Amino acid sequence: MRIAIDGPAAAGKTTLARALARELGFTFVPTGAMYRAVALARRRGRAEAEVTVVGDGRVLLGGEDVTDLLASPDLDDLSSQVAVEPEVRRRLVGVQRRIAAEGSVVMEGRDIGTVVLPDAELKIYLWATDEERARRRMAEKGGTFEEVLAAIRRRDERDSTRSDSPLRPAPDAVVLDTTGKRPEDVLELALRLVGERCARQAR
Repeated sequence: MRIAIDGPAAAGKTTLARALARELGFTFVPTGAMYRAVALARRRGRAEAEVTVVGDGRVLLGGEDVTDLLASPDLDDLSSQVAVEPEVRRRLVGVQRRIAAEGSVVMEGRDIGTVVLPDAELKIYLWATDEERARRRMAEKGGTFEEVLAAIRRRDERDSTRSDSPLRPAPDAVVLDTTGKRPEDVLELALRLVGERCARQAR
């Protein structure tokens, strides 16, 4: 089974996808982290480097586990710039599809249900208000509310207006508003959706 989770920055995609993958015993694929790994390679002066995901969402760059380096705030803008490059997207989408072809996955990002896995058995689009997402990001990475809110809105604008794979919910995605909801409540809703989809397929 392939589960696609999309949505804007700080909507709760990674938290839900990781928890859902653990509950179901699926491979967790954080595609945003893969783009951050490309940004890290650029920062290191390496234009090309193989990026893949293993285990519980661990990201390898040229065979090196760089997962713990990818949360650095200085990669935020660079990774979103890298993510709009068609050649980078084409290369990483190919890697992501190969991972999905190897077994059941929960893959999260901004174009999973629309581009990477358009035939995924379950598509979930997470959403939350700008203010809610800014508070979450501020708690995670610091900064003032005004600065973080402005950065969130800039990222939303960039993601939703890019010509290649813009951010938008797939027509058949289930939209979940996570504003004011605890992660465990969102997980419960997602597990219910998985159960319903499995029951439907078994008929």
